[in-house]
Amino acid sequence: MFPNADINFSTLSNFQFIDWAIVGCYLSISLVIGIFVTRYATSMTAYIGAGRSVGPWLGVATMTGTEMGLITVMYMAQSGFSGGFAAFHMAVIAGVGTLLVGVTGFIVVPLRAEKVLTIPEYYEKRFGTPARITGGIILSTAGILNMGLFLQVGAKFIVGATGLSFEGTALMVVMTVLLILVLVYTVLGGMISVILTDYIQFVVLSFGIVITTFLAINKIGIGEMYTAIARGMGEAGFNPMAENGEFGISYVLFQLFAAGIVGCAVWPTAVSRALAMESPRAVKKQYTISAISFTIRFLIPMFWGIAAYTYFTNSSQEITEMFIGNNAIQDAGLYAMPAFMGQILPTGLLGLIVAAMIAAFMSTHDSYLLCWSSVLTQDVVAPIARSVSHKDLSNKKRITLTRIFIVLIGVFIWGWGLFYEGNDSIWNYMVITGSIYATGAIVVLVGGLYWERASSMGAMVALITGASAVLGLEPVRNFLIENTGGVIGLDVDYWKANITSSIVGLFSLGLTTFLFVTISIIFPDPAADENKLVQGDESHA
Repeated sequence: MFPNADINFSTLSNFQFIDWAIVGCYLSISLVIGIFVTRYATSMTAYIGAGRSVGPWLGVATMTGTEMGLITVMYMAQSGFSGGFAAFHMAVIAGVGTLLVGVTGFIVVPLRAEKVLTIPEYYEKRFGTPARITGGIILSTAGILNMGLFLQVGAKFIVGATGLSFEGTALMVVMTVLLILVLVYTVLGGMISVILTDYIQFVVLSFGIVITTFLAINKIGIGEMYTAIARGMGEAGFNPMAENGEFGISYVLFQLFAAGIVGCAVWPTAVSRALAMESPRAVKKQYTISAISFTIRFLIPMFWGIAAYTYFTNSSQEITEMFIGNNAIQDAGLYAMPAFMGQILPTGLLGLIVAAMIAAFMSTHDSYLLCWSSVLTQDVVAPIARSVSHKDLSNKKRITLTRIFIVLIGVFIWGWGLFYEGNDSIWNYMVITGSIYATGAIVVLVGGLYWERASSMGAMVALITGASAVLGLEPVRNFLIENTGGVIGLDVDYWKANITSSIVGLFSLGLTTFLFVTISIIFPDPAADENKLVQGDESHA
């Protein structure tokens, strides 16, 4: 049995004054970097693309720093805590998917060769301005909603690890301080500061991962973890396709799309690194190497979640009931891992690890804020302004607009994180909101890059149809089932239990693909028709 503790977060943590000092020093360094690099953000390309001068190794570091953000650590730890070793299937899918993208250059290499700054900019280049504006609106809406819970989840980690009260104003105060810090250096330095701080955060995070994993194994033992999962979850703790388990067949199939392809080759915050690389060759090298980090970013947090489950299962009855069972605290799966870390890590080292996790939090936030604000500027406001005034926005105006959007988005996610009350798990929420954009985007990108007959009308229909993935959100899904089922006499409870977000996502992807191909064939672009006629005349000549 592991040591007992009172039911109180303050006594579940070894976090002391020295740890706060360590965290404060780290955050101060990040702020200084943001202020220092302001002088280099003189153009839009430099501000959001780092001048397209990022080498493969720095690219690997900054992509890892961003993609293994604290939100990733938290929702994957939650998956390990609730799903056991069966959750590892997502790590395998993510790693193999990234490796295949790196080896083949699928999507990212031809996209980098187009020399665009954002994905909707490619839409315009291939399908026209309406596609760019529509894609930009859908992308930014989905992206901002997708990061809407980041602040809340990140603050819950800090509350759990440091022993702050999970009731009262502590959560709001932590969210506010973190957001202000991220806003300051992201607004000032753009992608240059993001990449520099990502590199530092990559180093700190790597150290934190190794130490925490070693201590977890030393404290718990892999054999004890296996025993606890087998006893508490049975087959479902090892087989992701087991009946009545946490996942299921449709879930695994949808992860092939969400974790395997979208996460590395379509999601803009990952693709923005490819667009900032010095050459298409460097892009392939970056992704091939990053396959390891894409696996680790899922695998290690899941392992921590399993360790936390084992630890609290073997604690006193009071502690066990605090995190496991029907009487567990709200969001117990999110609080469990940081509370576990707060107990096994000694004072001093705990401060370093929390600094590493805050680094991961900041890394994700700076990249996401910069990504969505630049999409609004480059792909929505700028094209509209150009069509109205017949003049392009200056670099100065674009940078100013982007900075304004960064602040506005920051304020929105602060409020959304405080007041949103949804029943979806964090990972499901993120997959669904991300699919609002990604479902249409992957179809349009693949079609545009690899199929000559892809048409503008097909692209527009695909982008709009892809947004139907929002129906996978539990409140929306249940609302439709309850109202439709009541009218036509369906067994509402049965359909609620069997129509999952994964099934909705797979249906949306299939429908979007079908309509894109069909509409492109029925309504080809005029240029495509002309080329076909020219080719026909030449063959008769």
